[in-house]
Amino acid sequence: FPEYVVVGVLNDLEILRCDGETRRNKPKQEWMNRVTEDDPLFWIWTTQLCVNYLQRSKGNIENIKQLLNQTEGAHIWQWMFGCDWDDETDDITGYVQCAFDGEDFISLDPSTESWVAAKSEAVFTKMRWERSGQIQRYKHYIHKVCNVGLKNFVRYGEKTLRRTELPLVSLLQKSSSSPVTCHATGFYPDRARLFWTKDGDELLEDVDPGEILPNEDATFQTSVTLDLSSVPSKDWDRYHCVFQVSGDKKKYVTRLDQKKLSQRCELKIFPTDPWAWACQVCPASSSASGSNSTTARLTALPLSSPKCPRHAIGDQMTQQQSRSSTFGLGCPDGHSA
Repeated sequence: FPEYVVVGVLNDLEILRCDGETRRNKPKQEWMNRVTEDDPLFWIWTTQLCVNYLQRSKGNIENIKQLLNQTEGAHIWQWMFGCDWDDETDDITGYVQCAFDGEDFISLDPSTESWVAAKSEAVFTKMRWERSGQIQRYKHYIHKVCNVGLKNFVRYGEKTLRRTELPLVSLLQKSSSSPVTCHATGFYPDRARLFWTKDGDELLEDVDPGEILPNEDATFQTSVTLDLSSVPSKDWDRYHCVFQVSGDKKKYVTRLDQKKLSQRCELKIFPTDPWAWACQVCPASSSASGSNSTTARLTALPLSSPKCPRHAIGDQMTQQQSRSSTFGLGCPDGHSA
């Protein structure tokens, strides 16, 4: 794995990447090659930017390690900056966030134009950065560079970004006495709702909604659990799981059918610093040929990752017109601490 990585992300879709091994900024989506229509030197100057960050990164992370008194072992310095654009109001908001080993270290508050130290050890860095005039540089980046770039990127990838993909919905139950989970995977965009209804009315009690999590194919998954322990089985058909894309009145309804419930896959985590291996094992199921099968999926996850996929059962879907877009860059370093 490269020691240093810079990734450009648009609406959760990776669009460019540069690392310490290639030392070149490259497009990750075919339509990103159109960037030279508006900026013929884009790949040249962004590659130079990546190389400059790389040259400074080692010294900078050493400074952070000294500040935190963590000079031994391997560490991760994450630096994320970008902007969000609302295409209805044309408002642009920006952000700059830094983290050390997955924990917040320092961030920029655009409203007060000041750095916010997330821990006492970051106060020294806050004072240095405020004296160096970095805030004005970021204001220029957010409102000039990121603003223009984001709008262009959305235009290049409009066909991909404006699509709507609908989910594969599964009803899962670990055992006959367990809650029932409605799991939707493969949908795009991530602005969607998954909820339970009874006799057509949305349920707010005895439900546990999950987070919307990314899939490997740039779609999303989520789940919502319903406790039916006090509901007689004869009344189960009054319950439905509903998926709805934000801004779309159409609802996709799955009736709770006891006969079609699947046993939920089990996710086991095996930490092996700095990675965790996630092993997802799904119980035997009957195939069209009549044979039984058990499936397993093994995935490597960074231990510093704030999100761990719970269960991914199938991948399938398409998207609707989004009302806002976001672009951001993440890299291990970029400032002298």
